[in-house]
Amino acid sequence: MSLLASNPNACAKVELRPKECIDTVLKSLTDNIIITINGSLTCKDLFYAAICMAVDNSSIHSMSKHYQKISCETSTRHHLNKLDLEELIHLNENILLQDPIATLNPEKKYEFAIDFTNDPYYGRTDQSNENYVIRGQAKKSTNSFYSYISLSIINKNERFTISVLPVEKSKTTVYYLNYFLDMINDLGLKTKVLCLGRGFYSVDVFEFLQNKGIAHITPVVRRGYKIKRLLIGRNARYTEDIMKNPQKKVVRLDIVLDVKYLKGKRNKTGCENLGFVVYGIKWKPRRISNVYRRKFAIESSYRMRNIVKPKTSTINVTLRYFFALVSFLLRNTWLRIQKKHFTIVKQGPPIIDEDKFRFDRYILFVGEWLRRKLRIQLVVQCLR
Repeated sequence: MSLLASNPNACAKVELRPKECIDTVLKSLTDNIIITINGSLTCKDLFYAAICMAVDNSSIHSMSKHYQKISCETSTRHHLNKLDLEELIHLNENILLQDPIATLNPEKKYEFAIDFTNDPYYGRTDQSNENYVIRGQAKKSTNSFYSYISLSIINKNERFTISVLPVEKSKTTVYYLNYFLDMINDLGLKTKVLCLGRGFYSVDVFEFLQNKGIAHITPVVRRGYKIKRLLIGRNARYTEDIMKNPQKKVVRLDIVLDVKYLKGKRNKTGCENLGFVVYGIKWKPRRISNVYRRKFAIESSYRMRNIVKPKTSTINVTLRYFFALVSFLLRNTWLRIQKKHFTIVKQGPPIIDEDKFRFDRYILFVGEWLRRKLRIQLVVQCLR
């Protein structure tokens, strides 16, 4: 008789299997998105296909050639084209947060970050997508992009993406800020500070946030002689500035400058001045700098999302947005599983053993389960 069986206080052995990984992702999609289908094909089959495209980083065309038990390319495109953009936008936070929301504490104050990410676009522009194709600095041989703006929690162990929206030319950054702030209130969460990217460095944004009384940190953009002079010095300091726009709007800014010595980092020496526009907080410069560094968790979410981003050349805005939601959902699900199963049991603050279940292993688990479920083709008909 084993010693484990004879000990009533011994913990049962818990194992994580690929089925739990795929089920968590699939439940968020099937509970929130309904596609009307006549025939034997189901919504679950379409979502299996979308997840498979994400983990394989492939297109609908490639996926239909690689697997046996999967809908044909024509059927997949036909039914996915039934998705409604406004409905997806309305449900996006439910899809992304369905499982993680239970772990968030409404009594706790969270640090949030908002930023943009751009997907290169090489296709044509017509009436159906002209409002969503954003022009910008050339990247990957194009200056046309589908842009997405995301709201994320950047607290340690809780770096979930709460919401992702497609960027429209007709809507301002203030519109998206207001949308996200309303969402935070609707979720019953409290804001400790809001970290914004350089794309929000404008009079309208600062005026809006000050009127709302939202504590925020935004990096100073090195633009103009006055700001460049301001970012020269050897001591951490506080200062003020007046910002104007072409419409003669004026806003007063509190600027905090932190000084760090590079010591050979990035092959540079000397000191570096880090300037931040702050409001609603009275922290030391080094603390402000360190808190804003956590904003790079949102950059990490973009890199991970690119690993599991389905390939597509479609002009369909809705389909592209759906694929973006699937890629962000995969990252959120991985973070939730890490927190649920790999938090070290000990006194003090919770610590997650991140090395036990890394993102690449999670993708391997999901991909392997789908390969067995959809039966990858291991035989190819030869011509001669």
